[in-house]
Amino acid sequence: MRRDVFQAIADPTRRAIIALLALQAMTPNALANHFDSSRQAVSKHIKILTECELVQQKQAGREIYYHFNPEKMKEVDIWLEQFKAMWDDRFNQLDNLLKNNKTKNYGK
Repeated sequence: MRRDVFQAIADPTRRAIIALLALQAMTPNALANHFDSSRQAVSKHIKILTECELVQQKQAGREIYYHFNPEKMKEVDIWLEQFKAMWDDRFNQLDNLLKNNKTKNYGK
């Protein structure tokens, strides 16, 4: 099954992994140390993040390091952008309504 970015960020553990990897590349063991769940559970989350291309792995000697791929988060930003414009418009309308109401009631 092909997963998408939205499935990946839906889980709080995966969001926490992304936040950690945004700061620095880490091995699976180093990541697992940040969570109360088993290493296998963290590995499953890493696998999903890798499938969604939010995380990339690189071999360094005998260790595998996982890196955050910020380019993939652009999908989320593009999707949210349509709502940002709508929200900005609605907040501006609300501001205007409140200003006009205030002027009617107190500005005379």
